[in-house]
Amino acid sequence: MIEKLLKTRNPKSPNSSKFPLIMTRKSSLLKQTLIVSAFTILIIYVSFNTFLSYFTTTATAGVSATTSSFFAEQISRENFQDFPVKATGNERKVKVFMHDLPKKFTTGIIANHALARGYSNLSKVSYPGHQHMGEWYLYSDLSRPESDRVGSPVVKVNDPEEADLFYVPVFSSLSLTVNPVQVGKVPVSDPVYSDEKMQDELVEWLEKQEYWRRNNGRDHVLFAGDPNALYRVLDRVKNAVLLLSDFGRVRSDQGSLVKDVIVPYAHRINVYNGDIGVDERKTLLFFMGNRYRKDGGKIRDMLFQLLEKEEDVLISHGTQSRESRRTATRGMHTSKFCLNPAGDTPSACRLFDSIVSLCVPLIVSDSIELPFEDVIDYRKIAIFVDTESSIKPGYLVKLLRAVSTKRILEYQKEMREVKRYFEYSDTNGIVNEIWREIGQKLPLIQLMINREKRLVKRDSSEPDCSCLCTNQSTLFTSL
Repeated sequence: MIEKLLKTRNPKSPNSSKFPLIMTRKSSLLKQTLIVSAFTILIIYVSFNTFLSYFTTTATAGVSATTSSFFAEQISRENFQDFPVKATGNERKVKVFMHDLPKKFTTGIIANHALARGYSNLSKVSYPGHQHMGEWYLYSDLSRPESDRVGSPVVKVNDPEEADLFYVPVFSSLSLTVNPVQVGKVPVSDPVYSDEKMQDELVEWLEKQEYWRRNNGRDHVLFAGDPNALYRVLDRVKNAVLLLSDFGRVRSDQGSLVKDVIVPYAHRINVYNGDIGVDERKTLLFFMGNRYRKDGGKIRDMLFQLLEKEEDVLISHGTQSRESRRTATRGMHTSKFCLNPAGDTPSACRLFDSIVSLCVPLIVSDSIELPFEDVIDYRKIAIFVDTESSIKPGYLVKLLRAVSTKRILEYQKEMREVKRYFEYSDTNGIVNEIWREIGQKLPLIQLMINREKRLVKRDSSEPDCSCLCTNQSTLFTSL
């Protein structure tokens, strides 16, 4: 039945047996032809595209080179070489011109200081050592031949037209110490020296100078290390960069961290040259200095009362003298910690004595400002305690006894690393660091000069925008 059905549905023609074979052969031939054609077209496309890409790249490179050359020439023609470039390690040094002041503002002050102390042969006198003698070192640095100033961040120029900044080498701190004149030491015919008169005459001289008047003194630098230096004329020179030990007696519209530079006191005791260690440092805490001070320095008397009977604590009253310095040297070199309370102003020379002694400073001064804080982390070399905590009975001694020997050695190691920043005699020390920080003020100085020239109205009741950022916050205990 099934066979009949199949025969009925698929009747065979005479050529039916040959047709499938012919179709199979044609289909195979067609496939082969299509594959060969596609492959040939692909090869032609790849070859053509490669050739076209090479030609386009070469042509574009030629056009780009020509275009770059053209624009480079145009930039040169437009004088773009004068456009300020980003600062790099190879940028030019800041150029400093030192004013040739009348001698009464420099070596004349040294002479008057010597006369007040009975010296008759002034040819042999020199700048006397004291804690604010940084002014002498900057003057000496710029007085040296430029060939001896290798490594300095600034270069001295003899033409004021080339200068970026102008240094005024007045010995303002030494001037304060000339008085009071010792009775009987100066001949009656000689006039009594007056620091106030010196200040007035200095500003009168400056205000006659073309380069001071040109920018209102903003591109000038003055050293006023002693907190009372130039106090009488500070309002007339406040536009200048002031080199200060702190802002204790400077109003917020006169000085700030923005435009001024905090400089170290000159240490007054011998540098400790031994190795780090605590075996030879038997005293826990040492202090020697004036017990009675004004303003923030009143904390000293309170600390005396709290500490003078403590075991392993050596605290005593002392004044500036050679014998006191010898005693202080022995005390700091044999103590683990050295107390650094505020004086009449927030800072004191004792801090820098402590550092060069590798005696860990214990700082109790809420408004202190410190030099070179852009490169020195003082928490690594000192302990900070706020005033309120420091006068709690037993607080300081308990705090210090808890500091491990390992931690003390870490403090000493860090102090030894940064000691050069507090050595005026080190050729790569304080002087270069001061000039470096002064040089960093130059962009702000230029900004303020340009801004001042375009202002058409000024509100004198508002603080100048360059006077900001003094320390008005409370310090917390920091270990």
